[in-house]
Amino acid sequence: MYVETALIAYATDRIFGEFKQIRHPVVLMGDYIAWFEKKFYADSIVRGMILTLSLLCITFGISVAIQSLLTPHSSLLTLLVEGVIASTAIASKMLYDSVKEIIVRPQQIRYLVSRDTEHLSDSDINKAAIETYAENLSDGVIAPLFYLILFGLWGAFVYKAINTLDSMVGYRNERYEKFGKFAAKLDDVANYIPARMTSVLIVLLMKGRHLGLPLRKIWIQGSKHESLNAGYPIAAMGWKLGVKLGGPTSYFGKVVPKPYFGTGREEITDLDIEAALALQPRLDIVLLTLFGIGAIVC
Repeated sequence: MYVETALIAYATDRIFGEFKQIRHPVVLMGDYIAWFEKKFYADSIVRGMILTLSLLCITFGISVAIQSLLTPHSSLLTLLVEGVIASTAIASKMLYDSVKEIIVRPQQIRYLVSRDTEHLSDSDINKAAIETYAENLSDGVIAPLFYLILFGLWGAFVYKAINTLDSMVGYRNERYEKFGKFAAKLDDVANYIPARMTSVLIVLLMKGRHLGLPLRKIWIQGSKHESLNAGYPIAAMGWKLGVKLGGPTSYFGKVVPKPYFGTGREEITDLDIEAALALQPRLDIVLLTLFGIGAIVC
């Protein structure tokens, strides 16, 4: 268990966020995916498997090598170094800041979502921001922490490689239906537990509706999302805010029918974004406290 590393990693990310002085590991993963696709793309599940497995092997090898170099030198300094490196797998501060910026710069939503954004209303922009925050609490925060605690650096970064692959090639369209299928399925498996953990955390920590009803309803609503996992944190957020998230959404010029998640108002305002972001301080306290206790006990 790498609880001490998780404590330092989460605290580092919350204070400093991304380190602009270095090329982010996720960017390097994206560079490799783009290079492979340019050189070796084929409308083939096997070719997509080769991309996925090659990136995972590279990521695993580098992560294990770094962890092996640090482990023999057990000291506070090496623990801090490991924690700082691990913090680059977590995107809590970046996620919070990016979603908060939508309140003052709504046009920035185009950088956060894959849906078409040209003709979104103010309410649709706010809805997209809240959905992004809920979904990425799982993908960008809880999931990497989950795998970091279990497996150390390689767990966190192999997860990030899987998630990056899904975000770049895991689309169900003509180009990626086969090429990205293996990566998308692997992402479903990797996020299965973290997504459900995130939905429970949202229900427990956010102010809003009482506990019992959302916990029963989010499992029903969350299972209706086209993604195996994304619907659960989104449904939890919708219930706690008392708004309807989801609904028909335009991707690549085509409106895709989607179910609604949550219940209540369909008109979503800046205040709803602020209410969603109000989860963050409580989440910080809970996670840092749990990691602190875990570090002492372990």
